[in-house]
Amino acid sequence: MLFALVAFIGGLAGLLTPCVFPMIPMTVTFFLKNAKDKKKGMFQGMFYGFSIIAIYTLIGTIFTVIFGATGANEFSTNAGVNIAFFLIFVIFAISFFGAFEITLPSAFVNKIDRQSDKGGLIGVFFMAFTLVLVSFSCTGPIVGTILVEASQGGVIRPIVGMIGFSLAFALPFTLFAIFPQWLNSLPKSGGWLNSVKVVLGFVELALGLKFLSVADQVYHWGLLDREIYIGIWIVLSILCGLYLLGKIKFAHDSELKFLGVPRLFFAITTFAFVFYLIPGLFGAALPGLAGYLPPTTSHGFNLPALINGTKKGNICEEPKYSDFLHLPHGIKGYFDYKQAIACARTLEKPLFIDFTGHGCVNCRKMEDRVWANPEILKMLQEDFVVVALYVDDRTEADSADWVLSKHDGKLKKTIGRINADLQICKFNHIAQPYYVLLDNEEELLAEPIGSEYDVVKFRKFLDGAKRRFNKKLEAKKRSEG
Repeated sequence: MLFALVAFIGGLAGLLTPCVFPMIPMTVTFFLKNAKDKKKGMFQGMFYGFSIIAIYTLIGTIFTVIFGATGANEFSTNAGVNIAFFLIFVIFAISFFGAFEITLPSAFVNKIDRQSDKGGLIGVFFMAFTLVLVSFSCTGPIVGTILVEASQGGVIRPIVGMIGFSLAFALPFTLFAIFPQWLNSLPKSGGWLNSVKVVLGFVELALGLKFLSVADQVYHWGLLDREIYIGIWIVLSILCGLYLLGKIKFAHDSELKFLGVPRLFFAITTFAFVFYLIPGLFGAALPGLAGYLPPTTSHGFNLPALINGTKKGNICEEPKYSDFLHLPHGIKGYFDYKQAIACARTLEKPLFIDFTGHGCVNCRKMEDRVWANPEILKMLQEDFVVVALYVDDRTEADSADWVLSKHDGKLKKTIGRINADLQICKFNHIAQPYYVLLDNEEELLAEPIGSEYDVVKFRKFLDGAKRRFNKKLEAKKRSEG
């Protein structure tokens, strides 16, 4: 539900771009020309909106079919894909700043546009198709972001994301097509649209870092640690704030004779965001941005960690892969299932499995908003053996840990593929985060859960499993005694 809302907001943001906003009068002109009566105009306007939604939803469906559930996760954390998206965002940002204009080949767009001259519903559909194509240079990055974020949540998310985006995107066009007289109430195109474009350029640069960060974490390059990432965001936010105040100008900007109230409030918001980010340079969690920043474990100077002292947790030996994999909040734990379950049996404690990923936004949100709670953190450190199983890590595992999958018959050699195969084969689940509580016989102590931001519910999840484990342990000791 939350993801659909974010996608919907993305669709609204797309409407305020210079590629899209001027298309509204063109849409009204088209429907005034083709609709001879009110009923026909209303029907064609609704079909027009439905066509826009169908085209974008088809994009999400094709994405899902091509990559599938696990394939989409592989796609979203692939280094080449993420670097390509990062470069695309940088190029779009430079374009938004006015260096050049990105357009699809005019011959292709004109060919589609000519189809819209046909009468009836075919013409209306091609009018919608033309809108999607013409608006691509501004909506492309937004659509790309939604699809990449959607790929972390299984088969349905890309389709839901595209429905949410296209619904917001199509709604104004549909209403103006049905009620063309509303056009008179719209603000005129002008310099304000270029200001929107420039602000989106700063946003593009900030969001583009997320893709570079995912590749950096998955492949352990160490190029974009948390403090560097936050520092770049602070600089971009300051520059955006100065632009909104008129202290910085770009080539296509109109003269700013005075500062409007909306622009002032946007500037205030931007500078307030800067002050929110500053504590993050010293290791503050910044829960409002959980999932969109690199994990706190990548922070070079983490003041809270220095204050809290040594790590705590239940381990029996040095965890495999702990030289490049980490658990948040100073929790000691494992990154290999076999090693973790063996320790849980030795210590006679339940096993807490965290199926997670370097590129998993919701995983970071859970860690920053729920795991950080003192009661939850204490339970994880003292009452459970914790294992974090990264499903997207590209590091090759020890050959002794390679697995011939019962799911697809393929040999799994990397840490990520081995863990993803375990999640699919043992628990019949593919999305992350996914939390599983097992006893020493590898039986479930509670129904596994995914993202659960309610601390009370998550504590009940842990408490219930702990009580059931202790009862089983006592019963076992009585039977042996």
